Amino acid sequence: MQLFTKLLLAHLLGDFMFQPTKWVVHKEANKAASKYLYFHVLIHFGLYMLVLWNYQEWKIALVLALSHLFIDMGKLYTNPLFKNKSLPFFIDQILHLFVIYICCYYSNLYDHTLSIFQNLDWALIVAIVFVTSPSAIIMTKLLQGMSDKINTDHKSLPNAGKYIGIIERLFVLTFILIGRWEGIGLLITAKSVFRFNDLKESNSRKLTEYILIGTLVSFGLAIIAGLCYVNFK
Repeated sequence: MQLFTKLLLAHLLGDFMFQPTKWVVHKEANKAASKYLYFHVLIHFGLYMLVLWNYQEWKIALVLALSHLFIDMGKLYTNPLFKNKSLPFFIDQILHLFVIYICCYYSNLYDHTLSIFQNLDWALIVAIVFVTSPSAIIMTKLLQGMSDKINTDHKSLPNAGKYIGIIERLFVLTFILIGRWEGIGLLITAKSVFRFNDLKESNSRKLTEYILIGTLVSFGLAIIAGLCYVNFK
């Protein structure tokens, strides 16, 4: 685990702290012909060697650096194929982490991977999944009759309400799991402050009631998930 942590640190430093925006733009424009692509890989190799602090493990650093080169090149050439431009970034990062994991545990890769799956807290995973999209869909069904009666004359970001609800439920679930119930009160207060101007400007009792009910249902679903996990795991 310590080796994985060290290599992960090197990756984060190389990809996010020691890669100027100028390099990223140049790589996207020139792809394999960009000199900054190779500078980037050399920096990664140096960082891997630094955190390993053992020249005899240069093969691990070399494998990681070369894999980084090919993964980055793959991202540069496949970027135009994606409508969602953030997707290649996440695929790229997952592949880098996957290679780091393989290099760390290649001697017992199957057994280590199997032990990870066997020791997963599946009840916690169910609770986390429940407070994301399933809870959002449940709320949509519960509040459908009310939402049809609300007239909104302001524009908002696409699916912003859905993602705000998911994030707030994840926070609520986290507060319950660590036993900090007061954090839920702080979260409700913060949301009330941010919503105050919207409600004040709209001057709509229906909208106020709708937001209040939606907030209580959202928090309630997260609390139910948290209590179920704590008491029945």
